[in-house]
Amino acid sequence: MAQDASTISSDLIAEAVRRAMAALGQDTPPPAASGASTAPAVRLDARQDYPLGIRRPELVKSASGLGLDDIKLDRVIAGDIRFEDVKIRPETLEYQAGIAEDIGRPHMAANLRRAAEMTRIPDERVLEIYNSLRPYRCTKKELLDIADELATQYNAQTCAAMVREAADVYEKRNRLKT
Repeated sequence: MAQDASTISSDLIAEAVRRAMAALGQDTPPPAASGASTAPAVRLDARQDYPLGIRRPELVKSASGLGLDDIKLDRVIAGDIRFEDVKIRPETLEYQAGIAEDIGRPHMAANLRRAAEMTRIPDERVLEIYNSLRPYRCTKKELLDIADELATQYNAQTCAAMVREAADVYEKRNRLKT
């Protein structure tokens, strides 16, 4: 789906620069001062670093900052581990996306980056949006409003583009709420 210049985010620009630099064999430039990019500074090699949990466990942290070694069954049973302690961080998904690209799996990398975007959206809202995307649940305007919310409130540009695409497809296939 093509985007006009008014919908291109700083994340998309940073990603394009990162990919161009990688293609040139240069290191990734530092992220923009705005801090909008969640791309980690660490460059991984699939042959040496995968699987991350075994070969680079120091890079795998939960949303609350716990490492893999901090999450133990006895702590879960004792109630010391909360849901936030087992949720994934967007940086971890970006590491995995980089490995997927390294082994020639661009679609997997795109899925992981979309998942990283979704970590910024509250879980309850993700479920509401999921239900809204079922056929006949929303009008086209409601879907486009969701897309705008994803783009502006959560900076989830890829997810927003997918919802816009779904709105168009549902309209063509007569799957919108009337």
